[in-house]
Amino acid sequence: MQFKYFIGIASVCTAVLLSACNGDNSSSSSNQVQEKPTLQPIVIQGALPVESERMAAKLDNATVETIGGWKFWKGTYKGYPVVVSKTRMGMSNSAAATALAIQHYQPIAIINQGTAGGHDPDLHVFDIVLGKYTTNIGAFKTPHKPIGGGSNALEWNEAFDVLPDDESDPEPIAIRKFEGDKELLTAAYKAKVNYTKGQVVEGVIGSADTWNNELDRIKLFHTVYGTSVEEMEAASVAQIAQQFKVPFLGIRVLSNNITNNGAYDPATGEACQDYALDVAEQYMKAKAAK
Repeated sequence: MQFKYFIGIASVCTAVLLSACNGDNSSSSSNQVQEKPTLQPIVIQGALPVESERMAAKLDNATVETIGGWKFWKGTYKGYPVVVSKTRMGMSNSAAATALAIQHYQPIAIINQGTAGGHDPDLHVFDIVLGKYTTNIGAFKTPHKPIGGGSNALEWNEAFDVLPDDESDPEPIAIRKFEGDKELLTAAYKAKVNYTKGQVVEGVIGSADTWNNELDRIKLFHTVYGTSVEEMEAASVAQIAQQFKVPFLGIRVLSNNITNNGAYDPATGEACQDYALDVAEQYMKAKAAK
């Protein structure tokens, strides 16, 4: 009887142990499916409060850090790590903010987004331009003219490459177009279906520390260099990102378009921020699936 009793107890213990092990495996497998792999954060930039603070407010568990004069919010969006960067306005500010973000946060990619003025008459307020290319439209060599010869910006047709391959060339005359990252563009197209306020198209983003209101000059940029919009940050961000080998994409919403009398609408800044967060989510989702 004692032997049979011992066998019975052993069988029950074995069954309980196997059941517990099976339960643990099931739980572990379930957790593995639900957990997202660890990724470096994606940085999304906006120059001004109207181009950045809406995104920052949507981050979970956000912390704020100020480095020099540049502000960063670090948190998560839909479970993915995101850093929102307020670069401040202009080429120098955005370049500095980009270098700081890369050094400090080691991002997986950078999206520079915000508002822009239209160069293409076929584009309208709330349309979004994805930067197939981003270029500096403020770096030109002017033609020689004597004192009294005047100045004509329509004759400034020799674009100056600020990042030449041959740094020994004293006059690197060429337009440099920084190409948008293909995976970020793919994510932008996935997010396109959720944007209903206007078109989403590929184009060329032109950047300079200049606010152009001369329609003939704008037409020259559009016809000669293919620009769709102009703003003051993206090309400098692309330049820094390329040197650090960080994937980059410019995204710009038309806040106004002087070429077709499209009046300024401040709500465009919020629309672009929402779209940029959607793009970031799609990009991070694709990266997590690899």
